[in-house]
Parts: sequence; C-alpha cells; structure tokens
Amino acid sequence: MSRPFHIGEDKMVDFTQIKLDIADGIATVTLHRPEKMNAFTRVMMDEFIEALDVTDADDTVRAVIVTGHGDRAFCAGADLTPEGGGHVFSDPTLVEDLSDERVRDGGGRLTLRMFNSKKPLIGACNGVAVGVGATMQLPFDIRLCSDNARFGFVFARRGITPEAASSWFLPRLVGLPTALEWCMTGRIFDAQEALDRGLVRSVHPLGELMDAARGIAREIADNTSAISVSMTRAMLWRLSSEDHPMDAHRIDSRSIYRLSRSGDAMEGVASFLEKRAPDYPGKVSADMPDFYPWWDEPEYR
Repeated sequence: MSRPFHIGEDKMVDFTQIKLDIADGIATVTLHRPEKMNAFTRVMMDEFIEALDVTDADDTVRAVIVTGHGDRAFCAGADLTPEGGGHVFSDPTLVEDLSDERVRDGGGRLTLRMFNSKKPLIGACNGVAVGVGATMQLPFDIRLCSDNARFGFVFARRGITPEAASSWFLPRLVGLPTALEWCMTGRIFDAQEALDRGLVRSVHPLGELMDAARGIAREIADNTSAISVSMTRAMLWRLSSEDHPMDAHRIDSRSIYRLSRSGDAMEGVASFLEKRAPDYPGKVSADMPDFYPWWDEPEYR
C-alpha cells in the first residue's frame, strides 16, 4: 500500500487498490490488484478519481504516468466477481430500477474525470488491457505500451456495448473505420497493431517502458510552463471537436493575450535569451487565465 495523501488540510486518502507516488515533479498512478491482474472495481474507480484530485491540486506535479502492477497486465477489465464488487459498469448509488436516469457507467465516470485533468496524462500499458482496461486509456494524452501488451474492446463478445465514453474517444484517436472494426469484432490485438493504427505512439521492451514514459514526463516537467500545458491540454481536447475553427480562434485569441502578459511568458523569453533552463512562476492552482474554464460542464441526465 502506498503512503496516505492529503487533500487540503482535513482529508486524507489511504489507497488500497492503486498506488500513488509523487517524486521530482512526476506522479505515478499504479493500478494495484496483483491477485486479479489489476481488474477494475468500484473501489479502484473511486481511488483513481481521488488520485487525480490530488495531482490536480499539487502544484509540484507536472505530469502523471498511469501503469499497472506487474509484468502481465495493465488491467484485465472489470472484476465481475462478488469479491470484486460485482457489476461495476454502473454507479454505486444506482437504485434497483435500471430505467432510472441516474444509472451511470463507472468507467465513464473515470474517463470524464481524466478528460478534465489539469495535468498531462501519460499511459504506460504494461500487458493485457481489455474492456475497461483498454477504454480507460483513451483519455491519456500520450500512450506507450510494452511489446507484450494486448488490447481488446471485447464488449460485443460479452453481449454488451462499449463504455467509458469510448464511442467518443476511440474514433478521435484511431478513426471511425478502425474503431468500428475493433469494437464490432471484439478481437484481441497486439502491440504492433496498436502502434500501426495509432492507439499508441511507441512500443518498448517491458523493462524499458517506464523509463520511456518518465523520459516524456521529464521533458514536460523540465521545459514547459504548467499553465501553458494545462491550457493546451484543455484546448486541444475540447476545441478539436467544435463545428468551426472560429470557435478555436475565440479561445486562442483570449488565451494568447492573457498568457503573453504573464510571469511565465516573461520567464520563457528571458530563459531563451539567456540560454538557461526556465523557472516558471505560474501555478495551475492559482494562476490560470480568468476565463478558464470557458465551457459549461454538461450534467448527466
């Protein structure tokens, strides 16, 4: 079990099915159910969401790496056994009437929270990733995998449908034809196919995977403004799906105007001219532009 983390001054989180480690500006979230190939449960969902609350609130965290424990599996899907919490596809507060509008997919609650992360998310898939083990990786900003990784959007082979908002995320990442093929066949595919189709950016020997992920995280942490990265993440995820580029132009214009007058912009120019490493003063917790967030978060209904 990893050490407890504080959120604010009065709430402590003691994780049991994940590990959260923070060091040198990089947070690592490890799915940790060794006896179950890191299968997904309601507890894991809640703890992962809480971990993202921690990393968002911690200005020392510049990037978040997500991986699974061990050398076999990132996440073997939902744990449907009684000891795993039974059916994890819906909200724990669900009433017995399944037609009730409050029914919510647990994987979707997690991926929507990832979508709103203020810190960049880097996935390091270290083995089998099927079902929610695959769909939870879609909101990662950068995805790497080991050469023994296997992926499967297996829902049609279980008599259900894709979840975790993957019908929104997956076509944006790999294109509609590939998304349709993977989801309609439900077949397992290997790391090379994931690379060829654009699901992951690189494949690594298992023993080198975390070093590669940390290298990317380190590049972000050492060279960039936290506010710039947070704004860029929100803009690219949200504005790329707008109907017209004018929608992006409106936010671009406001963002570049506000940030160009910030301490981070002054430090970025000074460090470039002085040929030294930057030391950006801005904090995501306090110094985001005054119009952020610019969107209205939809309610679930």
